[in-house]
Amino acid sequence: MDPRIREHAAVIANHSVDLQEGDTVVVDAHPVAEDLVVALFEEIGDAGAKPLWTVKRAGKRTSRAHLKAAGEDFETPEHELALIEETDVYIAVRAGPNATETSDVPPATNTAYQQAYRPIMEERLGKRWCLTQYPSPGNAQLAEMSTEGYENFVWDAVNKDWDDQREHQEQLVDLLNPADEVHIVSGEETDVTMSIAGNAAINDHGKFNLPGGEVFTAPVVDSVEGTVRFDMPLYHQGREVTDAFLEFENGEVVSHEAEKNEAVLTEVLETDDGARRLGELGIGMNRDIDVFTYNMLFDEKMGDTVHMAVGRAYDETVGDENEANDSSVHVDMIVDMSEDSFIEVDGETIQENGTFVFE
Repeated sequence: MDPRIREHAAVIANHSVDLQEGDTVVVDAHPVAEDLVVALFEEIGDAGAKPLWTVKRAGKRTSRAHLKAAGEDFETPEHELALIEETDVYIAVRAGPNATETSDVPPATNTAYQQAYRPIMEERLGKRWCLTQYPSPGNAQLAEMSTEGYENFVWDAVNKDWDDQREHQEQLVDLLNPADEVHIVSGEETDVTMSIAGNAAINDHGKFNLPGGEVFTAPVVDSVEGTVRFDMPLYHQGREVTDAFLEFENGEVVSHEAEKNEAVLTEVLETDDGARRLGELGIGMNRDIDVFTYNMLFDEKMGDTVHMAVGRAYDETVGDENEANDSSVHVDMIVDMSEDSFIEVDGETIQENGTFVFE
């Protein structure tokens, strides 16, 4: 076994989920990631915890078969909810032989399923959890990399000094937490302002998403004004959406377009009322992620980027006096900030062309 796999498992167990004796642990992973599952089971055994391996999350062929057969008629699967209710730790491993397996599932079917599945998602988010990636050939192909090149990319981004990364990112947290307004400009089409007053900036240093490498917060729901051109592709429900464009007034998307698969973007925005508002503003800070891979777990952490998510806001980012945007979706989209761009906080430039004032 590649020693980097055991290092990956150790980071998950000891840093991301803080594994404890007696914990009940669900590891949700495709069989292609078996080596990482084996290494995780070693860590779980050493801790005196109790593991269960499932393939629900990454079983794309089975998910496709179920979704295409079921249409749009879904109820929350109570037996799966019961499993998560009895679980202390949930570890999800992304991997698979075909990253586009669900590309022919109708968007409306995916939306209906997400709405039915939401109670399970909410329950999972209340546990100690980690979402990570195993470098499978299918994901390497999507990233247009060799298998070995993708392995190096994944483990360079994952197996790092997370205490050092946390300290680096805390400098941005200190700038955002007391702030009222953020102004983001990139190129000729992205010029957007939003209030973050009273909301918290969260330092993502590998505790939940692994790799980590971002600072994120929530906009005040009705404060977003302006336009954004997301010039990096979005890969959603097995489909590529390119050059998505959103215009905001009073916090709500009032017009949108995309060069490719605009219907997918429309379906996301029409999911529910909250899907037309931003639930997250995130700023990428992981310099070991330096190429775009069509995998949001990595791409949103890339240095020289910001991302914004329509839909659900994370509870920990929303202050007690503010409203949390509510939705059954949370869809991230990315803006390249490496050239002709800046971020201002309360009128002061904190980043220009991807470089922070503290770098």
